[in-house]
Amino acid sequence: MTFEVAITADFYHADGQPKYDDFGLNVLTQLSQINHRPFTSHETKIAPQQLQGVNGVLVLTPRVDIESLADAGELLIVSRFGVGYDSVDVDACTERDVLVTITTGAVDRPVAEATIAWMLALNHNVMQKDRLVRAGQWDARSGFMGSELRDKTLGIVGLGGIGQQLVALIRGFGMAQPLACDPYAPDSVFAELGVRRVELDELLEDSDFVSLHCPLTDGTKDLIAARELELMKPTAFLLNLARGGVVDEDALFYALSNDLIAGAALDCFETEPVTEPHRLGELDNVILAPHSIAWTNELFRDIGRMACQSIVDVASGKRPHGVVNPDVLEKPSFFEKWHRIIEQK
Repeated sequence: MTFEVAITADFYHADGQPKYDDFGLNVLTQLSQINHRPFTSHETKIAPQQLQGVNGVLVLTPRVDIESLADAGELLIVSRFGVGYDSVDVDACTERDVLVTITTGAVDRPVAEATIAWMLALNHNVMQKDRLVRAGQWDARSGFMGSELRDKTLGIVGLGGIGQQLVALIRGFGMAQPLACDPYAPDSVFAELGVRRVELDELLEDSDFVSLHCPLTDGTKDLIAARELELMKPTAFLLNLARGGVVDEDALFYALSNDLIAGAALDCFETEPVTEPHRLGELDNVILAPHSIAWTNELFRDIGRMACQSIVDVASGKRPHGVVNPDVLEKPSFFEKWHRIIEQK
């Protein structure tokens, strides 16, 4: 018998060809008993029938909720292609004896690089200067003077792997000591990186760039709203490479429209996908990306290999990397299902 692995259809074009050169599927060939196949259609939420008889699923964007798991009695692992898991009902998976894994570490470098790219673009008015040339307004360039990163202060909300990589990469720009707000990062990490620990309000007040790298949870929903934006310097920039729900978009639109802050860059939005022109796109002091600013060939290769390796590990009877709900591993009912399925294969 085979260990059945399903792959969400958004990895593929309509003709069945992969969208990406390498997203790690070769890792699944390590075990001869693994049989992998894509879903036949893309849905924003995985339907119950798509998980019938499936032992593992590699998920790019579709949601997984309690309804998705209705007929998933043989499912052992939901392997998320990325580090965010707000699209997965983790409690439901835990209840149904299903592991949820993410690709911790694989996104750190590309997201940190993209953050710096946006800092430079905002500080040097890159988008505005591009538009001047396209519009034949060469002589207007003196109205768009930029500024260097030198001596500027970066405030990082969430000093996890991405935040730590960002600190390492900015060292050559001559910036001031970075600030960070993260109740979970130990003091040793702050000390090792030379980062000053502050509360959120102080970070907002003192930073020239506020860069968000925290997960979306009940505690971080609308973390940056009207009050927080008013604390920022009028010359400061907000960058959101975390999750859309972390920022109140109505409050941000007001702040940008009324010059409460200098500008913003967003890679994620409260509602995704964005299929109509977004109103923030009406503003000249904002840069937008379709939740892909950090997408690189290297990123997809590394994330894919890690996500697929988690599936291989489970199929081999090993604990996978990046488990979000480790409580499942303490449940006798999960171990009974795990051993039964593996022994059948």
